[in-house]
Amino acid sequence: MPPLTPAGTRQPVAARPAGLGVGVPGCAHPLLAPLEWAGLGRPGVPLHWAVLDVAHGPGVRPDPHCLEAAGRLRNGGVRVLGHLDMCFGARHPADIAADARRYVEWYLVDGFLLHRCPSGRVGLDRTRRTVAGLRALRDGGHVVLGHGRHPDPGYAETADQLVTFAGPWSEYRWSQAPEWTAEHPAERFCHLVHGVPRGHLEEALRTARWQGAATVWFTDRTGPDDPWATLPGYWDEIVSRIGTSVSE
Repeated sequence: MPPLTPAGTRQPVAARPAGLGVGVPGCAHPLLAPLEWAGLGRPGVPLHWAVLDVAHGPGVRPDPHCLEAAGRLRNGGVRVLGHLDMCFGARHPADIAADARRYVEWYLVDGFLLHRCPSGRVGLDRTRRTVAGLRALRDGGHVVLGHGRHPDPGYAETADQLVTFAGPWSEYRWSQAPEWTAEHPAERFCHLVHGVPRGHLEEALRTARWQGAATVWFTDRTGPDDPWATLPGYWDEIVSRIGTSVSE
């Protein structure tokens, strides 16, 4: 297992340079997807962050396989984010905080993805309080709000990044970004798209650039199960295309 610095003394992973890169919304458990986790840790992968989802959260006890997988990524300079479900604002803040604490203590995460984050103005204050609590727990932590759609503009100053699209290619290819997004840098936005055919990968990348999203996850996986659980069939091509755009 790769060496890890204790949570109380380690330094957070440095911010990635600006440019188009990959955000991984959560691969399957390392025992079920060892090749996926190994692929993420390959040198040269333009990875902005990867989400660790042990069991729809941190689980009930530390998992050594997840600690090892997360440690390998962190030691390679990749941010690892804990998966926290906000249930569209219905989940009690104390439960979210408890899960966040477990992620920090057990897996030394660098931040959090707030899955099913509220998008309307009515949930803005609660989300701000939640993010403030998470940043108090993990100083300098990277926080991503998983709206899956464009939220009220007030959320843009609440966290480091917003997931403003999460869905199928059939919808993404015709999607548009509201005007307010142009007031913020591309590093503020993420797009997660499944069902992208290999032949449309370049079109998907152009759409992300046009709409001003610097962090993406495109996959050809589809179906009722989690389409994010495995790497895309064209993973090497994504790494090559995005890696080239980052270096230019």
